[in-house]
Amino acid sequence: MKHRLGLIWFQNDLRSSDQRVLTQAAQECEQLICLFCVNPKWFESNRYGLTSIGAARWQFLQQSLADLEQQLHKLGNQLLVRVQTPLHAMAELIGQYGVDAIYRSRQHGYYENQYWSILQQRYPFLHYHEEDSSTLFDLAQLPFALDELPDTFSKFRRKVEKPNLREAIRPVLSVPTQLPPAPFSQQARSQLPTLPHHEQVLLHGGSSAAKAHLQQYFNGRFASDYKQTRNSLDGFSDSTKFSAWLADGSISAREVVAYLDAYEQRYGANESTYWIYFELLWREYFIWYAARHQQRLFHFRGIKDKRPQTSFYSHRFQQWCQGETPFPIVNACMKQLNATGYMSNRGRQLVASCFVHELGLDWRYGAAYFERQLIDYDVGANWGNWQYLAGVGADPRGHRRFDLAKQTRMYDPQGEFIATWQGEHPNAMLDVVDAADWPLTP
Repeated sequence: MKHRLGLIWFQNDLRSSDQRVLTQAAQECEQLICLFCVNPKWFESNRYGLTSIGAARWQFLQQSLADLEQQLHKLGNQLLVRVQTPLHAMAELIGQYGVDAIYRSRQHGYYENQYWSILQQRYPFLHYHEEDSSTLFDLAQLPFALDELPDTFSKFRRKVEKPNLREAIRPVLSVPTQLPPAPFSQQARSQLPTLPHHEQVLLHGGSSAAKAHLQQYFNGRFASDYKQTRNSLDGFSDSTKFSAWLADGSISAREVVAYLDAYEQRYGANESTYWIYFELLWREYFIWYAARHQQRLFHFRGIKDKRPQTSFYSHRFQQWCQGETPFPIVNACMKQLNATGYMSNRGRQLVASCFVHELGLDWRYGAAYFERQLIDYDVGANWGNWQYLAGVGADPRGHRRFDLAKQTRMYDPQGEFIATWQGEHPNAMLDVVDAADWPLTP
């Protein structure tokens, strides 16, 4: 079917390689609009008193958009960035240019799918097309119906490894040689919101930076030692650092597996190289977890409909956010996050455990703060992991608690990480007032 004018709605798929909707639209459309919407709601205070996107994450996203803009320009098109909600932006474009087909990569978050559903209801006469772009496996490849997604990762892993679906991962698509032109000449970009510049952001956004990092990582021998080094709190090459580019789609999970396969053919497979694939399966699980549970991903009682024994103390929450709790390892991790937009997987487990157990706080506030700060924020991985640690999600053991002193001895025995990030706060107290608002003294 040939369409006069198609529109690709870019979201977390900011690349031209291994991009099925781009390839499909290039074949089917005479003209093409490539749209990204900067939703003004991201910068407004939400129900947790936080904005949904902070300075580091916004900076990384802008770099990814600039890189995508260059890629599309080389292919004869351009990226149209609108500071509007998707519904408002697309309503204007449909009305002004007569769009007759809309393309997107399949989304898994509740709010993203709400927009898609409303769009289809308002414009039922348009052609709609979506492709699986962010996952290893297409929805049709899963060996179960989505509403039968296993309730734990271990069960999911067994189902996708027997038979081995890794062999069924589709090949990486190359970049289209040419795109249909846009129906307008070069448009001025909307004035983007400004947030403070972050000097210490760990990674640079965009497909070009992602591909350079993939090549550097797999040209070395880091992958062969990954399982031994992955729990490091601060070493750059001790973990893969692919997550931020995977989160906004600057690279696809399939591209990472293609690099991993080539590495194993060159240097041999071992437990560490498998563990990189294992971590991609965790990511895969939480993507489908978000798709399966939708709005329940954000519920206090989680998918288990189990009420956590926590409350909310604003002072404790601020201490945790700023890295000023009585727990040095937690403080160091939080200061690292605030400075760089990144935290190790081990660090995330420790600060989340502290948040729920030591501080007794409503896990959703911690998840919302991570959403704001993390450059690798992904809706399924973030909210799913927080549910997991809070005991209301996919953890079969329930309410997992980490001994912070023991974890410090294991992962920072010399105190170097704590010293680097100034985690010591000798006079920190959990509370400054008692239940009747009387001041507390040390």
